[in-house]
Amino acid sequence: MFSSIAPLARLNPFYAPHFQLCQDGLRRRAEPAEAPTTRRSLAAASAAEEYSCEYGSLKFYALCGVGGVLSCGLTHTAVVPLDLVKCRMQVDPQKYKSIFNGFSVTIKEDGVRGLAKGWAPTFIGYSMQGLCKFGFYEVFKILYGNMLGEENAYLWRTSLYLAASASAEFFADIALAPMEAAKVRIQTQPGYANTLRQAVPKMFGEEGVWAFYKGVAPLWMRQIPYTMMKFACFERTVEALYKYVVPKPRSECSKGEQLVVTFIAGYIAGVFCAIVSHPADSVVSVLNKEKGSSASQVLMRLGFRGVWKGLFARIIMIGTLTALQWFIYDSVKVYFRLPRPPPPEMPESLKKKLGLTQ
Repeated sequence: MFSSIAPLARLNPFYAPHFQLCQDGLRRRAEPAEAPTTRRSLAAASAAEEYSCEYGSLKFYALCGVGGVLSCGLTHTAVVPLDLVKCRMQVDPQKYKSIFNGFSVTIKEDGVRGLAKGWAPTFIGYSMQGLCKFGFYEVFKILYGNMLGEENAYLWRTSLYLAASASAEFFADIALAPMEAAKVRIQTQPGYANTLRQAVPKMFGEEGVWAFYKGVAPLWMRQIPYTMMKFACFERTVEALYKYVVPKPRSECSKGEQLVVTFIAGYIAGVFCAIVSHPADSVVSVLNKEKGSSASQVLMRLGFRGVWKGLFARIIMIGTLTALQWFIYDSVKVYFRLPRPPPPEMPESLKKKLGLTQ
């Protein structure tokens, strides 16, 4: 029994650092020592492998931001039809009873073109969000890692991923909120507005600037847990795949093989992301549709069952989205020849403290 539980525990992305440290130590006693992955060693590797910039430089952060713009802006725009049906199921479950019924009713009422409603605010808003989400994640990951020190950053790397992603998403949602509010109005209120140019002045005339930012707190409720899961689960899943599934070290894998691992890890992370963030997503959809309601009022009215409406559609959407986002983001890094650190290894100093080196 215990022999079957232990491997599952090791694959848990939130595996306890102390237990993993002991397991890693036993596994590495007989292995030759490897150079620790530090910012200095990555900078040296950048020069050796002809990277376009140094890890942690301003150019590195800027190009990571570009990768975020492409990964989030393009993928969210591509699934606008599914997002539209999902939002309508959340705000009017009596009319849009299922994902297939939602598509059928929408096409019958608005035609095929109706499925593209809200594409402009989606593209603009999620491009801005991607810029901040991925760009600031790299900033905060390095910043917090330096504050913790090399050994603690390794031991508490899951907490590091969670803190860095939460910090990045806080700013990303401020950038996203205005366009998200406009998108939901266009998609869920028939006759309100058909385009972004129609929606923005109308919303401003009715509620002022508040119309664009009243959903930022529910956005934080939805997006911060989502992003924490997205980054932490992805990072630890990549680490687990290379350790337990991929039959050769990452350094021996081709760029294409590495991108396949990225896609698989992204999809796994995306499924968990959808489940964690769905209740808040339902609240945001209803809140942006209605005038004068608060997040707590909407939550009380929807109830437990109501906040889970549209979950299946969102799992399909977010799983695919997250996998494609990580794939595009990593592809951008490959294209621009950016440093791409391998899964973390135990620092040499920690090995010496534990007597793991000869």
